Amino acid sequence: MEIASSLCSSQRRLREANKLSQENNRIAEVTESSSIQFTAQCYELYALPALGSLVRTRDGDIELYGVVFHASTTSLEPGRRPIARGKDEASEAAIFESNPQLAQLLKTEIGAVIVGHKNDGQYRYFLPPHPARLHGFVYACDKAEVKAFSSSFSFLNILLTRALDVSPEELVAATLREMSQSHDDKRVFMVGAGKELAALLAAEYGRLKVILERLK
Repeated sequence: MEIASSLCSSQRRLREANKLSQENNRIAEVTESSSIQFTAQCYELYALPALGSLVRTRDGDIELYGVVFHASTTSLEPGRRPIARGKDEASEAAIFESNPQLAQLLKTEIGAVIVGHKNDGQYRYFLPPHPARLHGFVYACDKAEVKAFSSSFSFLNILLTRALDVSPEELVAATLREMSQSHDDKRVFMVGAGKELAALLAAEYGRLKVILERLK
């Protein structure tokens, strides 16, 4: 009886720890969504994941995975551009200290292209049935999740064929550089990615060369 009680208590603590870890990784909220991508406003100004980072949101029980392909910091008011304020300031930080309202007048957003989803515990490297939900929370994937997702290179074809604001070659290279940081043997991961790219771009050597040069 005591063993069962102890086991239940341990499982509960593990669930609570996992939930806390997820909350710590929550960085943004979906403000625009479509079948192939979503835009999210970051909770903190300039607190955003790097180009090529893997992020996650949800649609009900389905977890949607996206790669960050765009980021911007703009005024909250459409059509109103920020003005220069630092002529007499000693540093950029001093601008915000002298004008604390700026943090409430600006927003940082990211755009993520959907590269797969997770349903019934399985990663699926194609578009989910529905787009991300508006106001859905967006999480930065931790190393374990990135490693698990990138155990297959099936997502590469999606990145190579999407028409986005950034060139596919730049995005693929940035994504692989970011993902490699989560793998124990970065070289093995990169070699595997290179072989997959060589197969996908067999008739497009120029594109392959551009990507491989950015992976050095």
